[in-house]
Amino acid sequence: MTDGAPVVVVVGAASRDLTDEDPRGWRLGGGVSYSALALARLGVRTRALIGVDGPAATSVELGVLERAGVELVLVDLERGPVFVNIETPAGRVQESREVSDPIDVTTMPRGWLQADAWLFAPVAAELPDQWAAIPGDGSLVGLGWQGLLRVLRAGERVAHVDPGPSPLVARADIVGVGMDDFDRTTPLDSLADLVGPGGTLLVTDGARGGTVIETSADGRSRTRDGWAATPTTGVVDPTGAGDTFLAGAFAARLVPELLGGRGGGDVHLRFGAAAASLACEGPGLGAVPDLGAVLARLDAAPPGSARPA
Repeated sequence: MTDGAPVVVVVGAASRDLTDEDPRGWRLGGGVSYSALALARLGVRTRALIGVDGPAATSVELGVLERAGVELVLVDLERGPVFVNIETPAGRVQESREVSDPIDVTTMPRGWLQADAWLFAPVAAELPDQWAAIPGDGSLVGLGWQGLLRVLRAGERVAHVDPGPSPLVARADIVGVGMDDFDRTTPLDSLADLVGPGGTLLVTDGARGGTVIETSADGRSRTRDGWAATPTTGVVDPTGAGDTFLAGAFAARLVPELLGGRGGGDVHLRFGAAAASLACEGPGLGAVPDLGAVLARLDAAPPGSARPA
């Protein structure tokens, strides 16, 4: 990283994911944590505005982010998101133990407002619409949409709302969302109308890879097969894989030099898929890979970017 390299600001609330595998009874999670750590370990200059409740504010994982090079500003939340993640043969079931207070736009440091790029990573609908007006006109903007599609009630299973108009979605250049984050009967073509002109929607579908929806500057869109999932050596914990994928694809688009001259169709998506596969192979944030590991996995993956039929 050099002083002239692009700077990315990541925004969202850190979640606490309950687990018996940690002596605290929880691990730090949330899209902001995974995305910021992934970007920094890939070699991108990263700042993160992270909403934290009391326990999260003292977590050892924040030190992991700082040691990776992330510049942190913490926003104290009276309530932060707390989840129980249950993996089933039919997919993940998520229960909410605590909802999240919103993160106000006035918490953003003024010195960060000229950032080259922004990655909004809500986990519990904690980012109000006003955040869409924060990035400058020339900034590259990414969004993890799934965090805006959740309805949380403490003590209940997480529910989802149908995708609809959103200032954040309309502002973003790259939007990531998973098939499990909305009704699978939703026609993907219908989502194109929600993405702003020139925007790209990446719809991930686990081991089945993903679909790309591209909208041109004149508002026309096309839906196409995107990328094949990169094989893993074994899934230990899929938490954060989607966030790591989006961060990887975003990083490769913002700083193509990270790819070391590697090219081919949708190479930034294959780079993101390689990062996501590594993130599945260990518990929590510890599995988020660095640039060398991602490039090695990318080189070892089968050639081609098309999703298998």
